[in-house]
Amino acid sequence: MDTYKHLSKTEREIIEEMLNQSASLWKIAKTLNRHCYTISKEIRRHLQFVKSGCHGQPFNDCLNRRDCSNTMLCGVPLCRGRKCRFCQHCSKHCEDYVKEVCVRLNAPPYVCNSCPERGGCTLEKQMYFAGCAQKEYEQAKREAGSGIFLNDEELRQLDEFISPLIKKGQSIQHILSNNPSSSYFSLSSKTIYHYIDAGLLSARNIDLPRKVRYRPGKKSHMPPDWSYRTGRKYDDYIRFRKDNPRSSCVQLDSVIGKKGGKVLLTIHFVESQFMLAYLRDRNTAASVTQIFETLYQRLQPDTFRHLFPVLLTDNGMEFSDPFSLEQDPDHNTRTRVFYCRALAPYQKGAAENNHEFIRRILPKGASFDHLTQKHIDLMMSHINSYSRAALGGKSPYDIFLRIYGRQVLDLLNMTAIPPNDIILHPKLLPSKN
Repeated sequence: MDTYKHLSKTEREIIEEMLNQSASLWKIAKTLNRHCYTISKEIRRHLQFVKSGCHGQPFNDCLNRRDCSNTMLCGVPLCRGRKCRFCQHCSKHCEDYVKEVCVRLNAPPYVCNSCPERGGCTLEKQMYFAGCAQKEYEQAKREAGSGIFLNDEELRQLDEFISPLIKKGQSIQHILSNNPSSSYFSLSSKTIYHYIDAGLLSARNIDLPRKVRYRPGKKSHMPPDWSYRTGRKYDDYIRFRKDNPRSSCVQLDSVIGKKGGKVLLTIHFVESQFMLAYLRDRNTAASVTQIFETLYQRLQPDTFRHLFPVLLTDNGMEFSDPFSLEQDPDHNTRTRVFYCRALAPYQKGAAENNHEFIRRILPKGASFDHLTQKHIDLMMSHINSYSRAALGGKSPYDIFLRIYGRQVLDLLNMTAIPPNDIILHPKLLPSKN
């Protein structure tokens, strides 16, 4: 029996296949020469929750759905005249809603892969998919290698507690000594120093007076983990575009202001030369993901997928989490991410060239710290309203409007600027006081 070895992708595919065939956990374990507990833990750790209905019925997991007589609680015009039990949105507005969970999911195999009643079930389903399990495993492996042992919410709570105290001049050792009962401080002082060094907290090294006096010790060079680029390299991008010629490409890049300050994420639509820009406090992968999550919620899934079918970017660490960009919180695919070759910025040259207009307004080395997203939206409205010879004298705003419509432009906070009112000069934005 194999012990102390991680499950492989092939083994996960066998688990999914045997679950689909109603095999018991004992039989799966015997086939893979693994302990039965290993298989059980693997399945429960990588459960996928699927909110899907069945033939002729939408998703509805309310305990009272069979006897429900409510109508039009959600206010959606399409639901007019229909009972709420045939609607997947009304549960959010109903005071009588009680979630029903299938009792079969409390016992092995814990999933609905081979359930005979799945075709007529409208409850939330627990599924095991080998592909999703492998991605979650690889992401957990990367996070473990990065030395970050907190999730986003725990890191946020730690930041809110400790950063204000550090900025008051208190040392990390003083904070740890005087807050022994706080659940945050099961961490060592060295770990917190590591988080500050990595830019994960609002407090910076400059806020630690003693730390800035010392020359940092030599660090062993750890080669970066590029495994996330597998299947997403530039050659894969060329093949994908060849197989999907109608999929438009959107190029991503970053514009750096003053070192250590705020940065911009730029999103460039190649065909129309239309560009969006979003202000970020730090140049991190999490900040890029947050912007796309906001766009996904604002635009709604169908419009988002229409706008962003393919994303092409460079190899910067701010784009090192393609999984969060490609999938929504329910693990539905919403876009595809590909990477240019190293030292080949010309492969997304359209975005690079368009940065010339941003640099006219925000020169290289200028600080973005005093700006807000409203300032950036104003700047991009001026840039997108500027006519281009390559577009036959039309502006990117005009071309984008013709393709996607005014409603999308309004959701993106873009407005048309009259030609004679366009300003491509630093005086467009307020200067730093």
